[in-house]
Order: sequence, then structure tokens, then C-alpha cells
Amino acid sequence: MSTPTSPSTTDAAPARWDVDAWADLRRGLRFLLLVVSIAVLSAGVPAGLLASVPDTPRSDAWLLTLGLMVWAGVRLSFLWVGGVPRLFDYFFWVFVYIFMGMAPTAQIRSGLTSTTTPGVDPGLDVPTAGIVIAGVVCYEIGRVVRIAAEHRRRGRSAADTPASTEIVGAGRTWALFFVSLIASAYYLMRVGPTLALGSREGAQAARAAAWADPSVRAIVYAAAVYPLLVAVGALTQLRRVASTSAARLAILVAAILGAGFLLLVVNPVASARYTFGTVVFALAVYAGATRTRHRARLTMLAGIVGFLAVFPIADAFRGTEVRLSRAGFFDEYLSNPDYDAFWQIANALSFWIDGHVVPLLQGLGSLLFFVPRSLWPGKPTDTGSLLAEYRGYSFENLSAPLWTEALVDGGIVMVIVVFLVLGFALRTLDTRISRELRVGGPWAIVGAILPVYMTILLRGSLLQATGALVITIACAILVRSRPAVDDVGVTGADRY
Repeated sequence: MSTPTSPSTTDAAPARWDVDAWADLRRGLRFLLLVVSIAVLSAGVPAGLLASVPDTPRSDAWLLTLGLMVWAGVRLSFLWVGGVPRLFDYFFWVFVYIFMGMAPTAQIRSGLTSTTTPGVDPGLDVPTAGIVIAGVVCYEIGRVVRIAAEHRRRGRSAADTPASTEIVGAGRTWALFFVSLIASAYYLMRVGPTLALGSREGAQAARAAAWADPSVRAIVYAAAVYPLLVAVGALTQLRRVASTSAARLAILVAAILGAGFLLLVVNPVASARYTFGTVVFALAVYAGATRTRHRARLTMLAGIVGFLAVFPIADAFRGTEVRLSRAGFFDEYLSNPDYDAFWQIANALSFWIDGHVVPLLQGLGSLLFFVPRSLWPGKPTDTGSLLAEYRGYSFENLSAPLWTEALVDGGIVMVIVVFLVLGFALRTLDTRISRELRVGGPWAIVGAILPVYMTILLRGSLLQATGALVITIACAILVRSRPAVDDVGVTGADRY
């Protein structure tokens, strides 16, 4: 009589082989994606730029900015292929790739700089590129220091670390939702739905007519957008834990209503591209765009494509006349005022060299953004306007990237300090938020809004951008609550 073969000895090995083979296949595919991404972002696109842009350089600084573009392409490739939504780091490198790499390389190489920042001394090009690179290097150092600190303090595995000790409070969420809905309705009533959906210039004129003080205008606009954006995010989290189908349906209807109001206030026609992008990206994250590695990978890849292909042509409705005809891919960056960031750093460097810096004055103005000029007549103007006045430009709505803000607040030393702190801080936030995006809570709301909003902070001016940042953080704090127990039921298997 033959002895029956135990299933544990015949079936386990093939099953194990299938699992190992599938894991090997996935690793191989990720490696292939990484190679292709680096080949495109760090070799193909730079090579296309060199081949397409006229070779009449105003200086040799394009070699430095091209090198920065190549490095940013490598960093972006590792981020999106990895699939872990370290979104603060991701958007930092998106900004560096385009605004500190591609755009200045094309403009320096062609000699066609931003039309809104004329007359920049070519002798400042190389020092400016050096300052940009110094800031990026300091960012990397700050990030590495934080990573080392995480490894030293890791006394137990990430799987054993509690996911969160905070949740979204239902009562606070509903209160914020109704108040913010009224604020958005008030904004639309004052501006007018027609002007809110008209050209960007028309919407800006309508806001200026409704609120003459620029500080008040900025606060009202931010209050019409970001509290409701936080409330919609909190509602989506409440829906995930609702106990009945009726409750889930009510929350879904409220969230859709809130999203509809948001897209009236912030729409692709009348709103700045950065603000519209922030709202759309946050809504996508609320809908689960980063909840798994696969979704996060696709979302980050879509973000790169969007910044490269859609952002340059998304200003077709800026004026009353719609401009649908566009130049070639790299021609979009030549003489384009949207890419004045590098030249504003050069102007800030000149401002510092000429001895005009008043230490920390611009930063103080950003911190006290809420103080009306009627109460503080000497309140600093935003840094973009300050440099425009210094250079004698007629157009003052200029950017002031973080390098610029640091230079006018304290020179090169301040650049080093700011970017060391930035690298450390963003890594800290990413470590916390990349876990919370799956499990919910106030940190998940912060992780949906602030990483993409950081492109506004990086581009500047800080005085214009700080109000919305503070309002968003305050609203996220408002809706938070603590669960009945610290264990929220999320295991290591549920994490990234």
C-alpha cells in the first residue's frame, strides 16, 4: 500500500517558487522603469534641449544648470519609481528640475532671458548658478542628517511603530465644512460668478475692486479656498469610518458639494496654475491617488508629465484673448516671464552685493502677513516687488524663489541655513506623512495639500504665500481629535 504524499511537501515548494518569481519580476520591472526614467529625464530631455535651443550662450552658467537638471532627473526617477509618496521631496525636485534646471539652461544658452527681468548682468550668471547649487547641496545634507538621526533612533521596526494617535473629529469637521462653505459663497458673491470664471486678469481686477488692501484681498481669497479644501479632505476620512450607508451617502454628497464650490473659486481659467494644481492634486489624494505604491507611482509620474507638458500651456486664458497656438516644447521656456526665478536670484545677489539687505526684515513681513498696511505703514512689500523696484522694472508681479528670500534676509549664510533646515524638515514631514496618507488623520490632509503648495512657497514671494499656508495648518489642527485608544488598528502590513 502506497503512502499518501503530504500536500505540505509537494505544494509548498511550487507555491513558494511562484511568490519568489513574482517578486523577482516586480523588482526587475522597477529596475527597468528606473533605467528608462533616468534615460529620459537625465539624458533624453537635456539632449533634446541642447539640440533644439540656439547655441548663442550669454555665459557658461548653462553648464552648471544643465548638471543640476541631470541630478534632479535622477532624484525624481528614484522617487516616482520607488512608489513611496515622499511628496515634499518629490515636489522640491520637480521645482529644481524645471525652474532651476531646464528653464535657466534654455534661457542662458539662447540668450533669451525672461522678458520681465531685463538687464541682468551676465557676469552674475555663474555666481547665481553656484548659489542655487549650494542651496540644493545644503538641502541634501539636511536630508541626510535627518535620515541618519532616524536610523540611530530606530529602536524597533517600523511595523511596530503606532501609525497615528490622532483622528479627524466629526463635529469639528462638519463645523469647518459649513463655515468654509459660507466663506466660499461670500467670495463668489462679492467677485461675481461670471468674473470668477472669466479670464485670470478679469478675476484679479474683480478681487482688487472688492478688496482694495492687498493683504486683506489675499486673506479673503485664501479663506475661500483652503478651509474648504481641508474640510473636504476631512469628510473623505469620515466617510471611510462611517458606520451606516446613509451616513456614507450624506458625507459623499457634502464632499462633492464642497469640491464643486472649490472648482468654482479655483478653476483652470481664472485662477493661477499653482493654486489650481494644488486643489486638484489634493482632491486626487483624497480620492486615494497615493494610497498604494502602484497608485502613488502613477500619480507622481503624471505630476512630472503635467509640469513638463501641461503647465507651460495652461495660461491660455490668462488674458481676455484665448491663445491656443503654442511654440515648440523648449521654445516655451525662452523669454517666458513664468520662468523668471533664476534671474530673480541674480537680482537678489546684486541687491545683497550692493549692501541693501536689512537682516530678517522680509521674513518678518511674511510672518506678520495678516497685519494691514494701514496699521503698519512701513510693512515690507513682497520680495518680488522689492527687487523690481530696486532694478527699476515697470512690472512688479515677479517671483521670489526661496534662494531669493534667503539672500535678501541675510545673504549667502542665510541661504545655507535655510536649505539645511529645509532638507531636515521636509524629510521629517515625509517620514510621518508617507505613512499617514493611508490611515487618515490631520497629517494625511497636510500631506495632500502642502507638498504641492510648496511649489508656490519655493517660487515665492513668501509674503503672498504665507497666509494660505497658515490658514491650511490652522484648519488641519482644528479638525484633529484623539481616538479613544492609541491603537488605531493599523498593522505593519498596512504600511508602505
